[in-house]
Order: sequence, then structure tokens, then C-alpha cells
Amino acid sequence: MDPRDLVDSLLELTVVGSFSRIGPAVRRRIFGWDPPPANALAGRTVLVTGPTSGLGRQVAGDLAALGARVVLVGRSRERLAGVRDALIERHGEDRFSIVVADMASLASVHAATHEVLATESRLDVVIDNAGAIFPERSLSPDGIEATLATLVVGPFVLIGGVLPLLRRTGGARVIAVTSGGQYAQALDLDDLQYRRGVYDGTRAYARAKRAQVSLVREWARRLAGSGIRFDSVHPGWAATPGLNEALPGFAGLMGPLLRTPAEGTDTVVWLASTPRIVAPAGSLWLDRRPRPFDRAPMTRLSGAARRLLWDRTVELSGQADPAGDLLVHR
Repeated sequence: MDPRDLVDSLLELTVVGSFSRIGPAVRRRIFGWDPPPANALAGRTVLVTGPTSGLGRQVAGDLAALGARVVLVGRSRERLAGVRDALIERHGEDRFSIVVADMASLASVHAATHEVLATESRLDVVIDNAGAIFPERSLSPDGIEATLATLVVGPFVLIGGVLPLLRRTGGARVIAVTSGGQYAQALDLDDLQYRRGVYDGTRAYARAKRAQVSLVREWARRLAGSGIRFDSVHPGWAATPGLNEALPGFAGLMGPLLRTPAEGTDTVVWLASTPRIVAPAGSLWLDRRPRPFDRAPMTRLSGAARRLLWDRTVELSGQADPAGDLLVHR
């Protein structure tokens, strides 16, 4: 084994060393990471959900710096305008558009996809980043548990809606930003909406993230050969307003070991801009390398379970299977 791979594997086993800022510091040094070339995304269009704060704002800025046209998708027009104005000021040109959408509302997501299809001539990358932790169980406008609606069903509808544009562009990529919390939670396919037991917002978030990663694997399997690549990225433990608000105790305990937002989004930016990815589609990444999907047998989803999750997500979406006409493998 290459000594660098051994160091990386041992670091991954420690969890804290891997997920904290120690991880990218060590891996950048031993693997000699290069930054993406200047203007690596010039002439390309990237859509980012949740771009007004935290990792979403960081990745939107990083992709803009590489020359991309960035479609900013979020709930608040005012906050989106603030991000757009800051990007225009920084880069001296307006190649940034705003699409207002609440990922928890199917009607809102449908309207957003129609707007994107009507206004964009190409779509090279979709960054599924929007997320939220709800302290109490609540329902979306469509009667779906809010966490599942925001992190799973809404993005599923968004991706399905822009599939024609992704296919037409060629070589497009879909990258889902997940969470290390998904490693600790099993997914109950008979209770996706957390109707049973005492609701816990952090656990609901982690379960939704496990569903997200599982669906990314299904997208990749079902659309193999379509020209669209699907992957998910675990950003590690990054210092963001969302982390401070949702898990203040953890954020305080980790303190200086937390990654910066830029360290958290490095792999997202790398996947969006690197010309060639040497790993199977549907991979789960951390620090530019594919990682295991599971850390405990109890959380593992079989292929049959992932197919069932897909079917139930289609049902919740209220639409036809978005991969039906493109299906390569069942």
C-alpha cells in the first residue's frame, strides 16, 4: 500500500482527525492538492441551493471565482440579492441570477425548475446544499414532514425537473452536500416522516441526509450512461452559522478544530471543476477521496431498500418517476 493511502486510512478511522480541520491539513500536504485552474468553469453554469450563508455561500463564491455563471436558489429574494450584489462587486460583472424557491414546497420547486428551464441555455452542475434542522416536528405545505421535504423530496423534484437541461448540456454533474451525522442514523423506510417515537430534529436531519446519499446512489445507478454524474460530499465538521445554531454545544467543544467553510467546500468545488473523476459515479466523498457509505452495519441500506426508498420518494413527490424514460438499470 502507498504510505500516503495508509496515513489517509488511519486518519479516517479516527473520525475526529478525519472530520476536523486536521483532515484537510494532512491530506493536502501528503497528496499535494492543487487548486482548480483559473477560469476552470468559464462558460459553464452552476446552480446552488441554499447559497445565502454557510457552506452554500462559500461554494457559490468559490465557483464564481472560477468563472462560472451561478444560479442562486433560495427562499429569500432579499438575501439572494445581497449575495448576487456581493458577487457582482467582487468580479466586476453580472453573471449571477436569482431563483426564489422554498425547497419544502413542491409548488415552489416546480416553479423554480420551470424558471431555470426557461432562462438558462445550459446547466453544467447542480449543488444540492440547502438544509435545515427543525426543533419540533412540523409539516410542509404539502403535508410532508418538514425535514424530509426540505432535504429529500424538494431536491429530488428539483433534480428531476432540470434533467432535460442537464442532459442537453452534456457532461453535467449533480453534487449533494451531506453530513457526517448520516453515519450514525439508520433509515426506517416504514417511518420516513418520523411519525413514531419522540421527535428529535438533529436525528431527523441525519436520517434525511442518509436518505439523500442513498438517493444519489440510485440516481447514479438508474441514469448510468446518461451523461450526468451524481455524487455526494461529506464536508467534515465546518464552522457555520447553521452548526452554531443547531449544535452550539458541539460547536463550542470542537472550537478551533472545526474546519473553515472553505475547507468544508473544497471537495465540492474540486468535483465541480476537475475534468476527470476517477471513481464510480454515486460515490460519497470526503477530502477528494471516496469514502465508505456506512460505518455501522445497522445503518446500511441494501440495493432493494434503496429502490424502495426511491419509489416512496417518487410517491411523496406526486409526480411520475423522473428517471423513468432514462432508466438504464433496474
